[in-house]
Amino acid sequence: MQHGEVIIERQGTAGIIRLNRPRALNSLTLPMIRTLTEVLDGFASESNVASVVITGEGERGFCAGGDIRALHESARAGDGLAGTFWREEFRLNHQIASYPKPYVALMDGITMGGGVGLSSHGRHRIVTERTRLAMPETGIGYVPDIGATWLLPKAPGEAGTWLGLTGLDIGAADAIYAGLADLQVASPRLGAVIDALSDLPRGSTASDVDALLQALAEPQGESRLRQNAAVIDRAFGFGSVEEILAALAAEEGEFATETRRVLLTRSPTSLKLALRLLRAGRASSSLAECLGRELGVCLQMLDNPDFFEGIRAAVIDKDRNPRWSPASVEAVPAETVERFLKPAEPPLSL
Repeated sequence: MQHGEVIIERQGTAGIIRLNRPRALNSLTLPMIRTLTEVLDGFASESNVASVVITGEGERGFCAGGDIRALHESARAGDGLAGTFWREEFRLNHQIASYPKPYVALMDGITMGGGVGLSSHGRHRIVTERTRLAMPETGIGYVPDIGATWLLPKAPGEAGTWLGLTGLDIGAADAIYAGLADLQVASPRLGAVIDALSDLPRGSTASDVDALLQALAEPQGESRLRQNAAVIDRAFGFGSVEEILAALAAEEGEFATETRRVLLTRSPTSLKLALRLLRAGRASSSLAECLGRELGVCLQMLDNPDFFEGIRAAVIDKDRNPRWSPASVEAVPAETVERFLKPAEPPLSL
């Protein structure tokens, strides 16, 4: 059964959700968010559904995140749809994190931004040899959202800070190391995963699903983040972006040099905000607290020149040459960061 750009199926005792915008890498629209929320509510109440599986159509990606072109257009028009999208998306993220039945995300291919929100908050997160996961927001003048400031601080050491600030993509081994995924399964075997889940008896538990998935898992490769953990922890443990950049400059080796080069291409305002949010997330007591804080920043982003410039450079003109304002982290006033941290009105309702 197709609901707009989401396909809903029942196979045995498995409720299956397929994101169906393959040409757009299954990026999320507001109607898709609403469909997912409704379908998850329905599956939760159906006694013959033992587990829920979410996947993406096409071979390129699970979900590339929110439809940033649509968010850009909404912000330009001032029609309020961007704010509505974020509120409903964040409620969906919280719904997934507290879902009462085994929820299995097949993170095959590109899994970024909102795609991480649909998967990494779930109980069972499967990656493949094709997975490319990222929170790339600082590269488009935005900040990590979807509860990333709850997830990323839980990664070992400062790996989450590296992910949130650089926005670089990682593969399966790194996603598992960072705590954003659980197991690696070869992409040709994902159909076998769904078949096995469909044979589970009603009332199966998360432990039952864990055992099933472990039997289908394959060994993961080497984690680049693990290999460079010492450098990451030394450089990213500071409380300011300026100190992080200075620490990277003092490190030897290609990893530190490339990391610093990447950071210097990101929006300086976004970098400062992202670090502030990640540190606040580390001290937070719940996902709900982080989502509420992120929403306040997201709403302020609708007046941020870097948000428009970043999306212009990435998806409108596609010149990949954003001109940030201010152009350096040193030039970002402290009061600018504080202004973005204004609480959302009305607060996020979960």
